[in-house]
Amino acid sequence: MGLLTPKVMQRVALFLTFGGWVTSLVTTFLPLWKTMNSDLNEVENWFSGLWHMCLYTDEVAIQCKAYDSVLGLPADLQISRVLMSVSIGAGGLALLVVFPGLDGVDVCVEQPGLKRRILVVSGVLAWVSGLTTLAPVSVVAYTTVVEFWDQGFPDVMPRWEYGEAMFSGWFGGLALVIGGTLFFVAVCMGNFSQRRLREPNSPEPKPRPNNYLKTEVL
Repeated sequence: MGLLTPKVMQRVALFLTFGGWVTSLVTTFLPLWKTMNSDLNEVENWFSGLWHMCLYTDEVAIQCKAYDSVLGLPADLQISRVLMSVSIGAGGLALLVVFPGLDGVDVCVEQPGLKRRILVVSGVLAWVSGLTTLAPVSVVAYTTVVEFWDQGFPDVMPRWEYGEAMFSGWFGGLALVIGGTLFFVAVCMGNFSQRRLREPNSPEPKPRPNNYLKTEVL
């Protein structure tokens, strides 16, 4: 357990937060949120993302086109755009804010309470970034499942399925949430270490009272 120190916990939290933020950033712009392949024309594969619609064929490889109108998009995609933008902003801000609060950084060295508060703020921002990544991915996944099993569509009609970006979004969101949680754990570990340093190693002997009764043995 000697390696499990607040400094090591901070570095692990920073690594997970950075990895989750990069994954969420890539997921936002990947056109692989949903895929569709028609049984009638197997050489065409359609891909749908938050910003583009792509078509892959063997003859012309892949062609992507931005959506013509934002208002014409489904509600889940519109909400996902906003939430993923919030996630990128909150995650990037968490990575910028956390550096003055890390142990080993020569900033606010004489103010340990301020460094702990900075870590708490970074943990909250990482949590916000993680939740705003998990929410849109889960919403799009839910609507995809509902539409896939909708009995109102003919069986011959192709339907959207999960894309690779859905899984990367879940991974990135979980990494951000875990990273933010580890920032909180590092703060708790630092507080515990500070209390142990303040406590004396051995209890001081209690002073004897001066006003004691003198007894004689006969």
